[in-house]
Amino acid sequence: MKIIRFKDIIGLRDEILGSGLEQFVVIQLDDREITLDDNYFHRMEEVASDADSSITYCHYREEHDGKITLHPVIDYQFGSVRDDFDFGPLVMLNIADALAASEEMIETTDYQIDGGWYELRLRMSVGRTIAAIPEYLYTVKKRDFRKSGEKQHDYVNPRNVMYQAHMERVFTDFLIASGGMVNPSTIYTAKEDPSFPVEASIIIPVRNRVNTVGDAVKSALSQNTPYSFNVIVVDNQSTDGTRELLESIEDPKLILIKVDEKENLGIGGCWNKAVLSDLCGKYAVQLDSDDVYSDTHTLDKIISKFHNEECGMVVGSYMLTDFELNPIPPGVIDHKEWTDLNGANNALRINGFGAPRAFYTPILRNVLFPNVSYGEDYAVALRISRDYTLGRIYEPIYYCRRWSGNSDADLSIELTNKHNEYKDFVRSVELIARIRANMEKGGRD
Repeated sequence: MKIIRFKDIIGLRDEILGSGLEQFVVIQLDDREITLDDNYFHRMEEVASDADSSITYCHYREEHDGKITLHPVIDYQFGSVRDDFDFGPLVMLNIADALAASEEMIETTDYQIDGGWYELRLRMSVGRTIAAIPEYLYTVKKRDFRKSGEKQHDYVNPRNVMYQAHMERVFTDFLIASGGMVNPSTIYTAKEDPSFPVEASIIIPVRNRVNTVGDAVKSALSQNTPYSFNVIVVDNQSTDGTRELLESIEDPKLILIKVDEKENLGIGGCWNKAVLSDLCGKYAVQLDSDDVYSDTHTLDKIISKFHNEECGMVVGSYMLTDFELNPIPPGVIDHKEWTDLNGANNALRINGFGAPRAFYTPILRNVLFPNVSYGEDYAVALRISRDYTLGRIYEPIYYCRRWSGNSDADLSIELTNKHNEYKDFVRSVELIARIRANMEKGGRD
């Protein structure tokens, strides 16, 4: 069995059809130098045969300057539909499945972007087993030395606009075929509600951010609005002086909620504690404890969006900066790939919605955040976008500060995998829910 360097679907089909009677083929997805273990082909084919898998992949090692590091992969879930899913550079395909999945692609696929790999693997995943072997079976030369915090915005880098547009088209076709498309057209009717003490609350969950939370709170308290608002800071058992700093701030608009260790709260749980509080306003607006708003009118721009469009959620745009607020690449993160017609669907493919995020509190109280400290915002935004329109602000109204203390600045591959695995789980649940909702609507029509 030989390894085929994948360039496009047509080339893959030609190689397969000219290779004789084989059940499987191994493709290489990039041009990195690879060294196979002696038992690579035997083990891959053994698992693929026993599991009757359509796609099979495995853990691998990375080598640089003679040093070996392990690069584990994660299991493929129903919702592992993001286009940057890490199979590693080598993938074994069931030839019959690959030929069947690619047959209809020949006339319709744009091969200029990724050769059709994303579309092929989406098609091959439908109703079939995808097997991840938790064994290290080959070694690859390492080439990407960026930290996790530097990689996470690749999908919104302006240089990748054409790539992202293509991936959206491919994914949309997949959603149509699977019955998972949604058209979130529901709007709420804003009414005067005396049960809310203020029009808006800026919510800041925090744990051990004494170096940054003061700037965040100052930014929040300085907002200029024609209506009343408050700032709810939820301190999750800080031990570095954060709580004492917050207690020293004298401003009637500042509400400090102190979490007890017995509550076992993550970031999502802290959000729920603030949102369910009697002190929460009609709109709940995010501000991370590392970051600041771009000016004193950010809050009013967000709430005006709610008033003008009656959407269930509003998401702004932000500027990536260093600690001193100097812009750093890729600069403005505006998620212009979002469209009112298809944004809620395309959101399943990418890893985030953007920031700052804001919510109509009655809707959020019905949904609530999962009690985790990564992906909680993505989960709740997906859920809301299933049923409600989402408003976007494309000008940067928020400074996202990158510094060594950021929780996602330099993650290990194990923690990156844990995060990706959770978001794939969230996508799986949401995609199944959307398919079921569409089936129920069809049954009523």
